[in-house]
Amino acid sequence: MGNCAGVQGNAEINPTFSAPNTSGNNSKSSNSSNATDTSTFGKSSSSSVPPTPRTEKEILQSSNLRKFTFSELRSSTRNFRTDSLLGEGGFGSVFKGWIDERTFTPVKPGTGMIVAVKKLKLDSFQGHKEWLAEVNYLGQLSHPNLVKLIGYCLEDEQRLLVYEFMPKGSLEHHLFRRSSTFPAPLMEFTDEGCS
Repeated sequence: MGNCAGVQGNAEINPTFSAPNTSGNNSKSSNSSNATDTSTFGKSSSSSVPPTPRTEKEILQSSNLRKFTFSELRSSTRNFRTDSLLGEGGFGSVFKGWIDERTFTPVKPGTGMIVAVKKLKLDSFQGHKEWLAEVNYLGQLSHPNLVKLIGYCLEDEQRLLVYEFMPKGSLEHHLFRRSSTFPAPLMEFTDEGCS
């Protein structure tokens, strides 16, 4: 990872985190005499053994994320009302909600902490597998340049993610928004460099 906007350092990773296995082999052991367990990002004497995959149950049980009920998120977003809609994308719709800062329970609008609740469309191209990957990775990473994933909801066919609210919008919005007027450049480029 590189530095962004002058922020130094690396993302913090939970030491119990393991990357998904892309080889299709779910075995933890190998017949090779030099194989070692690489279920975490720790040191390993063999680079040919892929990390052990984590099951859905392991991901959801080991995460530091709050498990919300659908009812709690429906309440925090005022029943997913259109005036709470922040945006839509390939995943689904994102709604503004309010939760208590300490207990993470729903509170009245205008009180508590503002959150962004992303609700997966049932007919979305991004399905359960992508939802679980986001819980897995963003639930383990912490960095000033990454939005914080607070929790998730997995109830029946409902898949939701709860993020910290970004009052100024996402970087994607600022880079790719469609506007008839472009914002003033942060720096002007000349033949001599930046000014």
